[in-house]
Amino acid sequence: MSEMLPLLTQQLFNGLSLGAIYALIAIGYTMVYGIIGMINFAHGEIYMIGAYVGLVTLSAIGVNSGLPLPVMVLAMLIMAVLVTAVYGFAVEKIAYAPLRNSPRLVPLISAIGMSIFLQNWVATGQGARDMAVPALISGSVDFTIGTSDFMVTAPYSRILIIVVTVLMMLGLTLFIKYSRTGQASRACSQDLHMANLLGIDTSRIISYTFMIGAMMAAVGGVLIALAIGKLNPFIGFIAGIKAFTAAVLGGIGSIPGAMLGGVLLGLAETFAAAFISSQYKDIVAFLLLVFILMFRPTGLLGKPEVEKV
Repeated sequence: MSEMLPLLTQQLFNGLSLGAIYALIAIGYTMVYGIIGMINFAHGEIYMIGAYVGLVTLSAIGVNSGLPLPVMVLAMLIMAVLVTAVYGFAVEKIAYAPLRNSPRLVPLISAIGMSIFLQNWVATGQGARDMAVPALISGSVDFTIGTSDFMVTAPYSRILIIVVTVLMMLGLTLFIKYSRTGQASRACSQDLHMANLLGIDTSRIISYTFMIGAMMAAVGGVLIALAIGKLNPFIGFIAGIKAFTAAVLGGIGSIPGAMLGGVLLGLAETFAAAFISSQYKDIVAFLLLVFILMFRPTGLLGKPEVEKV
C-alpha cells in the first residue's frame, strides 16, 4: 500500500486539476438550466473561444515583452473574460431570446446550430490546425512520499488551475448569495414567471446568466491552454460534452453539484487512465454517470422538480 500511495497522490492531483476545468465549464450549463430549463450546447465553443482570445492577447503582448508573468496571465484572463461575455450575450439574444416561448426542442436545435457556427467561425479565422501556446508557466513541485522512488510532480500550471478555480467558485458563491443580481437570479430559478410579476427584469437576468457562465468557461479555456500548450477550434466540443456530463452527474441546476460533478468526473477519468487504460477513461466516466443516475436520477445534489401551480 505504501508503494501505491505516491501514484495515488499523483493521480489525485491530476484528477483535481482536470475536474476543476470541467467544473468551471459545467457551471455555465447548470446556471442556464436552473433559470430557463434549457441546455446551452454552444457553451463548449465559448470555452474554446476564451482559449483563443487568451492566445491572441499573449501574441499581441509578446512573450518577450519584459512584462512580469502574473501581469501577462492576468491580461490573458481579463481579455478572454470580456470577449466571451459578449459572445455569451450574443448567443442568448440570437439562439434563445427569440425562441423563448417555443417548444424546448426548437432552442435546442438553435443552440447546436450556434455551436457548429462558432466552430467554423474560429476555424475560418484561425485555421483548423493545432496551435501551440507558449509555455509561460514552467516548473513544478516535485516530492517523494515515504521510501518510494516514485516522484510526485505538481506542475505550477496545474496548481494555478486549482487555485484560480477555488477562488472563482468562492467569488461566484458570494456574488449569488449577497449581490442584488445574484438574489434576482435565485428568484428566477425558483419561479421565472413569478419573478417577472414581482418586477424583476427576467430578460436581463437571463442575459447575465449566459454572460457569467461564459466568463467562467473562458477562465478554464485560458488555464488549460497554458497547461497543455496547444489548442484547436474543436476542443470545445469534447470539453463541453464532458462538462455537461459533470453537470448532470452533480445535479443539473445545482451550482455546488456542478462543482462536485466536475471533480468526480476528472478523478474518474484520471484514475481509469492510470490503472486501467487511457482508452477506457471515457467509458469509465460515463459508466459512473449511468451508475449514479440509476440510484439518484436527479444527480448527487439535484432536487426533484416540483410542479408549480
